[in-house]
Amino acid sequence: MMSCSVTLRRSFVTVKSHMATAEEKSISEDRMLVFVPPHPLIKHWVSVLRNEQTPSPIFRNAMAELGRLLIYEASRDWLPMVTGEIQSPMGVASVEFIDPREPVAIIPILRAGLALAEHASSILPATKTYHLGISRDEETLQPTIYLNKLPDTFPEGSRVLVVDPMLATGGTIVASLQLIKERGVDNQQIKVISAVAAPPALQKLSEKFPGLHVYTGIIDPTVNDKGFIVPGLGDAGDRSFGT
Repeated sequence: MMSCSVTLRRSFVTVKSHMATAEEKSISEDRMLVFVPPHPLIKHWVSVLRNEQTPSPIFRNAMAELGRLLIYEASRDWLPMVTGEIQSPMGVASVEFIDPREPVAIIPILRAGLALAEHASSILPATKTYHLGISRDEETLQPTIYLNKLPDTFPEGSRVLVVDPMLATGGTIVASLQLIKERGVDNQQIKVISAVAAPPALQKLSEKFPGLHVYTGIIDPTVNDKGFIVPGLGDAGDRSFGT
C-alpha cells in the first residue's frame, strides 16, 4: 500500500512508497519529491542509529547499511543502460548492463557523509567520488566550505548523488547543491541521500531546487535552537567516528 502527502505549503510531495506514481512524476519537474521508502530494513537501521546506547562501530555500520538501501532505492529507473547479447553456458542471451561510460558522481558531505556513502561503489557498478567538506558554525549555524574536490564542470547529463546524513536547518545541503549546480548539473539530475530529514531543510530545498529528489530514512518533526534534529540521532559525524 502506498500513501502520499503534500506538506509545507504544498511545496514538495512526500512519497511513502518504493516508486513515484505517474501523477507524482508529472509534478516532479516543478516540485521537489521526498521519498521515504517503507522497507523494514530501512526502519531497522534508523532505529539502531537513534539508540543513544549504540556504540560507534555499530553506529557507523548501521549508517553504511542504511546508505546502501537508500542508494538502491534512489537508483531505480535512473541509471543509463546498454543492451546486447552474450553467450551463456546454454545459449545466446539478450542482456542489459549499466553503462560504464556514464559513471554516477557520488558526493559525500564530510565527514558524516563518508559513512552513509560507504557502500555506494558496491551498489553502483560505475561511480566517481568527489569529496566536499562543509562545517557548520555552532553559533550562527551558517556553513563554511573547507574542502572542495568537485570538478570545474560536470559532463553534460551527469547523474549526481549527494550524500548528507542530516538535513536539519538546510544550510549545508543548500550550499552543496549550489556548488554542484554552478558546475552544470540540473536539479532533475541530482538526488540527495539522507538518514534523517526535518522540515526546515526540506522547505529550503523545495524553494531553491524544484525537481530535486530526496531519499531519506525518516522525516522528523522539528529542529532545536542548536540546529539538531529532534528526536533525530545526535551528531552523525561524532557518533560515526567516535570523535
